[in-house]
Amino acid sequence: MTAGNIADNPIVPILQAFVQPWHDALADPPAAQARILADLLKIYAKTEYGQQHHAETIGSVTDYRAAFPVMTYADYLPLLERIMGGDTHALIEAKPLGWAMTRGTTGQSKIVPMTPRDLDQRHNAARAVIQYVLHSKNYEILLGANLNLSFPSIVGRKTVNGNTIEYGYATGIYVKHVAARTPIRTIPSMQQIDNLGGDTGKEAWDARFELAYDTAKDENMTILGGAAQVALKFAKWLRKTHGVYPKDVWNFGVLSLGSAPEINATLRPKLLGYYGQNTGIVEIYGATEGMFGQQMDDRRRWVPNYDLYFFEVETKNGIKMLHEMRPGETGSLIVSTPVLPRYKILDLVRAFEPPYFLCIGRDRAWTRGVYWLRRMMQFDFWGG
Repeated sequence: MTAGNIADNPIVPILQAFVQPWHDALADPPAAQARILADLLKIYAKTEYGQQHHAETIGSVTDYRAAFPVMTYADYLPLLERIMGGDTHALIEAKPLGWAMTRGTTGQSKIVPMTPRDLDQRHNAARAVIQYVLHSKNYEILLGANLNLSFPSIVGRKTVNGNTIEYGYATGIYVKHVAARTPIRTIPSMQQIDNLGGDTGKEAWDARFELAYDTAKDENMTILGGAAQVALKFAKWLRKTHGVYPKDVWNFGVLSLGSAPEINATLRPKLLGYYGQNTGIVEIYGATEGMFGQQMDDRRRWVPNYDLYFFEVETKNGIKMLHEMRPGETGSLIVSTPVLPRYKILDLVRAFEPPYFLCIGRDRAWTRGVYWLRRMMQFDFWGG
């Protein structure tokens, strides 16, 4: 397949089919959320926690809210520790394929199980790049490879009640299990990254960056996905260590980035300066607990995966569905995933014209003030 004929290739309808469930859900969020809630309740009914809350008898959102409480990580921790000890069905339907740790933005790192169904949903993280390819018609992106700057999939081990688990970062676990399912090559491989060890200090990252440069410098790298902060650190490291920026080595078509609030508003100029002014930047919204949305078009905000997760939000007027938020309204997100029912993730989201949202930061007292300060500094009083 060559660049000249990709647009006429049967792969295009395949790409469109990949994002179509997302688009269908956006056309009718209430119906999509009703379907996903029904699917999730079937999963919960297989667990001890779900049975305690009568998941099998629930028939509406109202019933769900009455039966299942909103829970934080601290609330779920006793159940998660039981799973670590081998009691799988205390909360989840199947034995975890991995344990994902957070980077500790709310304090101590949290560890969350990733089930086969959960990982299958995370495969849809590719929607960000595929949607960008279809929207921009830059099909040459698909001829290249993805630069892998992921965190390691194995960082350490923990023993609970005689049962030992390995834990690492969600991005690394995702790449480790899902990369083989996509025709886009990932360079370097997750195994190569894991072979360097699980340390996350400066020397460890220098080694990972050197690995990435050595394995990819002569390749056609067109995609970079992952954490925005890591993409910036890699660019600075490359300039300091090898005297070049990524734009001097590769011709990236798109950067698919998350793990920072308002990437397009705050980090875009630096990213373009390092990776090239013609590089597309698409913002994804995900966390250790799931991949919740991605940018759909030139409007620099993310759009929810209503067909994959059940979304509520806690506002000053109470709890409502995410799709019921009014433009300009802000609230604390509550997600229901195949692993965690009604999980308060401690992110603040702001609604714009449907179906667009931004994560403006963690659920802290000063986050709203910092958000508006950024708007004022950018002379953007409408938050766009």
